[in-house]
Amino acid sequence: MAPRRDRTTARDRSRRVLSQNFLVDPATVTRMVRAARTGPDDLLLEVGAGRGQLTRPLAGRCGRLIAYEVDPTVAPELAAVCAALPHVERRQADFLTAAPPAEPFAVVGNIPWSLTAAVVRWCLAAPRLRAATLLTQWEYARKRTGDLGRWSRLTVLTWPEYEWRLAGRVSRTAFRPVPAVDGGILRIDRRPEPLLAVAGLPAYRRMVELGFGGAGGSLAASLRAAHLGRRVDGALQAARIDPATPVGLVWPEQWLVLFRLLHAPTAPGRSGGRRR
Repeated sequence: MAPRRDRTTARDRSRRVLSQNFLVDPATVTRMVRAARTGPDDLLLEVGAGRGQLTRPLAGRCGRLIAYEVDPTVAPELAAVCAALPHVERRQADFLTAAPPAEPFAVVGNIPWSLTAAVVRWCLAAPRLRAATLLTQWEYARKRTGDLGRWSRLTVLTWPEYEWRLAGRVSRTAFRPVPAVDGGILRIDRRPEPLLAVAGLPAYRRMVELGFGGAGGSLAASLRAAHLGRRVDGALQAARIDPATPVGLVWPEQWLVLFRLLHAPTAPGRSGGRRR
C-alpha cells in the first residue's frame, strides 16, 4: 500500500502557527466596521489585516489607516487592496513591536487568537489609545466583559479608565479555516475622564490586586490585611457585598465603592490604616 500523503499544505501550517482565521462572511465584516465607530478624521491601526477583508471598508470610514500583517504569504493580496487606497499604509511587521502613535488613535482587528492577551496589553499600555474593537474568541470576550457572571482581575483593575463591552457573537463558520469555537466582538473604550482621580489610581490597583490575591481565603479577609476590620465590614455592607462572596462575583462598580470608603479620610484620632 502506498504511504498516505499529508494533505496539509505549507500555507495551512503557516496559518496554524500564526493562529490565522480569515473572515469570509460579509455580514460579519459589516458588523465589525459598525462596531469600530470610526470617524472621517480618525487614525486607525488594523491588527492582522490578512487579505484586506476589513481594510477596504474600514478605509472608507476613517481619515488614515495603518494595516499591520506579518504573514508574507498574504502580502501580495493585501498590497493590491492597499494600492487602491491612498490613505492606507501597509506594514508587513509584527503589530506588537510597533510604537504607539503619538496622536489619538483606535485599534481594530480580527486578531490572531493566540495573541489576544498580548494585543490587549499593548492597547492598554498605549497612552493615546481611544478605543479597541477586537474580534477574539467568544469565551475571552465574555470573560473580560462580565458576561459569564464573573469579573476578571484585568477588567476590574482597568475599570476606572476603560469600559469593556461585548458587542456581539460571531459564528465560527464566518472564518476560514473554520476554528473550533465562535468569536466575540470585544470593545474597549478609554473613558473621557477616569472614574477615580488620577492620583488615586495606583492605590485602587493595589487594593484590587490585594483582593484578587486570595490572602485569608476571602475578599473580606484579604482587605483586612490592609484595613481595620470594622472599616472593611462597613464598606462591604455599604457596597452590598456579602463577606462570603467570591472575589470574581464582585462588580466593578462595587470595587469603586469599596475603594472610596476604605480610602476616605478618617476622623481625627481614628486610624483607617493597616490592621495591627
